[in-house]
Amino acid sequence: MELLFVVRLFLLSASFFAPGVFGAFGYTSSGNNYVVDAGSSNALVISVSKSSCDINSIKFRGTEFQYGGKGSHISSGLGTATVSISQISGSSRYIKVTCVTSTLTHYMVIREGESIIYMATYITAQPSVGELRFIARLLPDKLPNEYPYGVVSNTAGATSTVEGSDVFVVNGQTRSKFYSSTRFIDEDSHCVYGGSDLIHVCIMTPQQESSSGGPFFRDIDSNNAGDSTNLYNYMNSGHVQTEAYRMGLHGPYAMQFSRSGIPSVKDLDVSWFGEVSVTGYVPASGRGTVKGTATGVQSGMQGVVHWYNSAAQYWAKTSSSGAFTSPLMKPGTYTMVLYQTEFKIATNTVTVSAGKTTTQNIAGTFNTTRKTLFQIGEYDGQPTGFRNADKFLRMHPSDSRMASWGPLTYTVGSSQLSDFPMAVFQAVNNPVTIKFNLASAPGAATLRIATTLSFASSRPQVKVNSWTGPAPSAPTKIDSRGVTRGAYRGHGEVYTVSIPAGTLVAGTNTITISSISGSSGTTFLSPNFIFDAVELYTS
Repeated sequence: MELLFVVRLFLLSASFFAPGVFGAFGYTSSGNNYVVDAGSSNALVISVSKSSCDINSIKFRGTEFQYGGKGSHISSGLGTATVSISQISGSSRYIKVTCVTSTLTHYMVIREGESIIYMATYITAQPSVGELRFIARLLPDKLPNEYPYGVVSNTAGATSTVEGSDVFVVNGQTRSKFYSSTRFIDEDSHCVYGGSDLIHVCIMTPQQESSSGGPFFRDIDSNNAGDSTNLYNYMNSGHVQTEAYRMGLHGPYAMQFSRSGIPSVKDLDVSWFGEVSVTGYVPASGRGTVKGTATGVQSGMQGVVHWYNSAAQYWAKTSSSGAFTSPLMKPGTYTMVLYQTEFKIATNTVTVSAGKTTTQNIAGTFNTTRKTLFQIGEYDGQPTGFRNADKFLRMHPSDSRMASWGPLTYTVGSSQLSDFPMAVFQAVNNPVTIKFNLASAPGAATLRIATTLSFASSRPQVKVNSWTGPAPSAPTKIDSRGVTRGAYRGHGEVYTVSIPAGTLVAGTNTITISSISGSSGTTFLSPNFIFDAVELYTS
């Protein structure tokens, strides 16, 4: 009998400490930490500092995943914060950690039985470091791999840098945390993972309504930096920023721990979030929608409708017939924009009211009839098809895998689209040359150059045969690197050059497009701009 009792006690103890066996849902106070047990079947236990709000321990299925050198936190750490914890009952049971500073309140919520940390961050001012982000710093020996883009942002083992302190060379390839980015409109899960049972830790953001930049903005998602594997949710940053930061509530967003594959944001339920009393949270009942039909989008391109004001931003793709319905939106008056893929073709306004659906159609007028003599590229807001456009999102322009940047000459009618460079750098491939034949002199004509992004006030100046066009005014300056960190979207300037009659001739003609700027630079950090399309036409 005594031996049987000992055996039973041993088996009970072994099962209690076995990986994956859940403990009791709840929290305890331990020294300077609150320790939260999710009570999940795949046990998740986290420790949060009472003084700084740093997560300094993350145990999943009994294994520690938190990097020891620094915590997981907002920005680069709050330093000090007023941290409180409570247990709440609603449709489920929750534990909420609230961290307060003078301009920021950060929430972490654990829902009973789930291996997910739900978060939301409310701000009244941008953090002084200029970036509003959540960063999880995790152990690289446990979670070495990144999804969905693989090694492009794995900078472990770097032997040199190409640019600044954030583009590295690893095994002869350029890599950077910037190369892990995904357009907001395409975001699902981004993850780090590893181990024999393929543990995945994934960030999911159901919406980016309080971030800045619109549907096509992209920012850092992950980076195995060698000492730690970092997983991010960037909300506001200075990375090719085209509009003012938005204040208010950012979130909810979530960090999920999984051993059964990659979770999808489509399956993430945050409808209960109003039960936990979060500042700035607007429930579905306090929101409205916009529906309508978009017209004027060029055949074969995706229509995208974008709504924004100083407080929020939203977007929706159109159906093949042009129909669209917005996500649930906060009440207010919004600027409403229609894009064909990423190229703006119409602007409107609409007012959204709580509990109501507003009908507002939008019509693009860009694709009007004109006599095109030639067109290089498509008006899609991207450098699609141009040389190196298939590579630059995931590597530096200096990478040996890039095709030669030139200077290049493109001959209309015989050159491939990939013979035209996606960007012109003053110190690398300036100018780009276009050669073409005309059966007869057309008289006056217009050259239109659509661009996506400019660096260091670069803009195109043209020479048509012996005639030099006027120097355009400098575009709105964006205080950030662009193509060298895998970015291509800025303000999307379109330049039109009126070519006087007698300039174009029957037979062979030559146009050069040069990058001009008041600035200077070397190699790929010289002033540059990115092409969207080039078109020569008459009325």
